[in-house]
Amino acid sequence: MDDVELRHLRALDAVAEAGTITAAAARLHMTQPALSRTLAQLETRVGVRLVDRSSRHLALTAAGATLLGHGRAILSHLDAALADTRAVSRPLRLGYTCAVLGRQTVPLMRAWRRTHPGTPLDVVRRDNGTAGLATGDADVAVLRIRPEDPRIRSEALYAEDRVAALPDDHPLADRDGVLLAELASGPVLPLAVWPEAGTASPDLWPPHRRPARTVAVGNVDEWLNLIATGGAFGVATAGTAESHGHPGVRFVPVSDAPPATVYLSYPHHPTHPGTPEFLAAVREAVSG
Repeated sequence: MDDVELRHLRALDAVAEAGTITAAAARLHMTQPALSRTLAQLETRVGVRLVDRSSRHLALTAAGATLLGHGRAILSHLDAALADTRAVSRPLRLGYTCAVLGRQTVPLMRAWRRTHPGTPLDVVRRDNGTAGLATGDADVAVLRIRPEDPRIRSEALYAEDRVAALPDDHPLADRDGVLLAELASGPVLPLAVWPEAGTASPDLWPPHRRPARTVAVGNVDEWLNLIATGGAFGVATAGTAESHGHPGVRFVPVSDAPPATVYLSYPHHPTHPGTPEFLAAVREAVSG
C-alpha cells in the first residue's frame, strides 16, 4: 500500500454506505467522474480490486470490506482527535431538559468553576430526548429517561421523588401531599405530557384509574404555562420543582408514585477532553 490518503478512505466509506456512485458522490459533494477516479486511484495504490462493479448496486469485495473496517477506525480516531483539539478552546456543555441535579446543581457548578478555572462550564437546555447529546449540542447530560441511542452511555445517579404540578387554585394545591388516584379524580383536568422527554404518562396509574385525557407539550415552558392557566395538571420529578418556580403553579408531593431515576449520560466517544473529570465531579456531588 502506497500513499493512501484520507480522501480515498472517505470515498470507500461513502460507496459502502450509499451503494451507488451517484449517491456516494452526492454525499461527498463531488462529481461522479471525480469519485470514480478516486476509487480507481485507491485500487491502484492498494494493488487489489476493492469494489465489485458487476451490477448497478456497488458492493465491496472481501479486500474492500477489510480495508473499510480499518479505514473507518482511522477516520473515527481522526474525528475524535479533531473534536478534542477544537474542544480545548471551548466550554464543556452540560445538557438538560427540565432540570439538572435539583439542589445539588449550584454547589456542583460553583465547585467546578473553583477547581477547574481553565475549563468553563455552560449549562444548556435542549428540548429533546437526549438533551443535546445526539445532536452534538452537549458533551454531558442529566436526564430522567435513559436514552436508547447506542452511541450514548448512561449511568443511574439517584432516585427522585415525584411531585404534582397543579394550578394554584386547584382544590388539592394547598395539600401537603396527594395520591395518584386523587389527581385522576375530582376536578377533571387532562394530564400534561411531554412525549419526547417527560417522565409522566398515564402508565403511572392502574389501567382502571388513569386520567381520562392527556394533552401533549413540547417543552417545560409550555407545560408550566398550560398548568398555570388551568388547562391541565402535571406530574414531574422533584428536580423540576426545584428548578422551575412559576406564578400560578403549585408543586405538591405525590406520596404513592414510583420515584424517577436520574441518569448521567455521555457519548461513548467523549466530545470534550474535560468529560472524565466532570463525570467524577458529578458523582462526587450526588454522593455527598
